Amino acid sequence: MIHSSIIRHAQQHPHHVALQGISYALTYSALNDAIVQTSLHLAQYPADTRIAIAMNNQPAWVVLDIAALQLGLVQIPLPSFFSDAQLLHAMQDAGVNILISDQTVRFDQLLADHPFQKTSVMIAGTVLAEYRLAFSQSALPNNTAKITYTSGTTGAPKGVCLSEKAMLEVAHAISTQVQVSQLDHHACVLPLSTLLENVAGVYASLIAGATVHVYPSENVGFVGSSFDVEKLFSTLVTSQASTAILIPELLNALIKLCETEAALSYAAALSHLRFVAVGGAHVSAGLLERAAALNLPVYEGYGLSESASVVTLNTPATHRIGSVGKPLPHVAMRVAEDNEIWIKGANFVGYTDESTKFDEDGWMATGDLGYCDADGYWFIQGRKKNMFITSFGRSRCSNCRS
Repeated sequence: MIHSSIIRHAQQHPHHVALQGISYALTYSALNDAIVQTSLHLAQYPADTRIAIAMNNQPAWVVLDIAALQLGLVQIPLPSFFSDAQLLHAMQDAGVNILISDQTVRFDQLLADHPFQKTSVMIAGTVLAEYRLAFSQSALPNNTAKITYTSGTTGAPKGVCLSEKAMLEVAHAISTQVQVSQLDHHACVLPLSTLLENVAGVYASLIAGATVHVYPSENVGFVGSSFDVEKLFSTLVTSQASTAILIPELLNALIKLCETEAALSYAAALSHLRFVAVGGAHVSAGLLERAAALNLPVYEGYGLSESASVVTLNTPATHRIGSVGKPLPHVAMRVAEDNEIWIKGANFVGYTDESTKFDEDGWMATGDLGYCDADGYWFIQGRKKNMFITSFGRSRCSNCRS
């Protein structure tokens, strides 16, 4: 359990900062205390309670996430970039009992036609609204710990059920492959509701005893439907981030900023970065070459919600531009006769509305086309069916499952 790692760090390095917000920080000792206090609050609810989190990036998000995880309560992160219809669908589909949010105006309106009771709860120094809901529930796959919802331009989000074991397997692999240590500072750029940031960013960093900088989305550049790259740059500099996760759109904006004649010193100001993962959508080799020219340490990866986020990754030790890297240690990959990639390892336990679709040996079809070269690097060539990419790097096919 990730809480076990936090307890160990709290004993060995109690005063080391675990979570740094805009004006609020938690040392590992304080983080452990906050998780325990939140767990005591959540323990009043039945063991089959399903908790939705709908809040901006902040330390309280992480505390609530880990408290729910260590109690074995199913947790549903709700992205703020979902439409109202998508949010309501996700809550009904997952059978949410409890919703904890810092967005009371939005959810008061959204739930106006549904019975609820609202109280308040203090988590990590933040007063949050707690809604008790009465959505009907259907059975979930065994070992479901978290339900992450895909998003897209068409159709309702699809609930992917993940076990704690699968998520922590990925987090430990990332922490090891990237060689995360207590000296690292990870800047959360993507919403914590995004599985990639949640597992490969926060979990992988806390397992290693690093400091995670958790700032509200507007502070890292997300302002409505636009993006302010200067704020992203400022966040990376202020936090002295050594690691971060970006989608191609954000990487392109950061590179353009660093390439301008008026900002020749920008790239030098980011010299503390040692590992920037990029993924979530196609990454051109040209973009990676431009990053290399600026000495920005950018490494492409590939992942699926059904595989608890990351599947393959380039690292300083194994790096080939144009590829998505090599599989994480727990992952096995193969290519079918039609060039579709199949994966085994850290697979999800099912969807909320249907069972898993594995073959008799536990292999899962990804819907992605690709190949592996002679040196073990994987290359993605596209999808078997049409796919739409959202601004947050989440993908959904027009007529497939991911």
